[in-house]
Amino acid sequence: MISLIICSRSQTISSTLVENIKNTIGCEYELIVVDNSESKYSIFEAYNIGILRSTTSYLVFIHEDLVFRTTNWGSHIINLFEENTKFGLIGVAGSKIKTKTPSGWWDCENNYKLVNIIQHHKNGNVETQKIGFETNNLEEAAVIDGVFLAFRKLKDVRFNESLKGFHSYDLNICFEVLLKGYKIGVTDLVLIEHYSIGNINAEWLRSTIQIHKLYKKILPLSINTNKTREAEIFCLERLLNKLIFFKEKKLFMQYWTKLFLINPFSKKHGEVIKTIIKKI
Repeated sequence: MISLIICSRSQTISSTLVENIKNTIGCEYELIVVDNSESKYSIFEAYNIGILRSTTSYLVFIHEDLVFRTTNWGSHIINLFEENTKFGLIGVAGSKIKTKTPSGWWDCENNYKLVNIIQHHKNGNVETQKIGFETNNLEEAAVIDGVFLAFRKLKDVRFNESLKGFHSYDLNICFEVLLKGYKIGVTDLVLIEHYSIGNINAEWLRSTIQIHKLYKKILPLSINTNKTREAEIFCLERLLNKLIFFKEKKLFMQYWTKLFLINPFSKKHGEVIKTIIKKI
């Protein structure tokens, strides 16, 4: 049995999603909808309420703007957890690497990504993404995306309610699971269609920087790669562009200095500096 937890902007979720879950999950389940129509809770608080209400050993946190395209996906999740007892968290998108540099899981080169999703974009395009699966239906990851979080209920593992807002909760629960000694994975046995894409704004930036400071002792993380230096450079360059866009001058100088110290003479670094100077 699975507890399916949704933090809803409305008092109830759509009947379309209710029917979709009923017709595809393939196992017994309880649906827990946390009413956040009045914005009483952060996502951290809402999901912890869901955990407290749950009565099962396996929980799945999902966004309410998706549908499932796999039948019996709930049974697949239960089987994955029972067959892979060292795994505490399973998603449908994530990365094999997570830098010290504040960034999303997607701020990495494609060879580190693990993705199985149908994604709608703001420009109207719909993209079926399947990356990183060769021989296994479950691949180990460093971090995963919050659109779908299948969670083995672990004692004393909760979302950190000192964090506010609606960003970085996925990184939060990933880091907490890892600190308990469990692994994180991405599976291609569950396919969802997601009708929106994350909003990278100033709030996201502040939240991302905060959570990286909070968990700096366990970063960087990597699965089967030692190229963390290259990954840091990649993420720092992307972060600098975000800091310019949001006019965060002080933070820009801080992270530009870090980039320079890591690799001051690389050709790529020089190109980034020219771009930054031009924009400024």
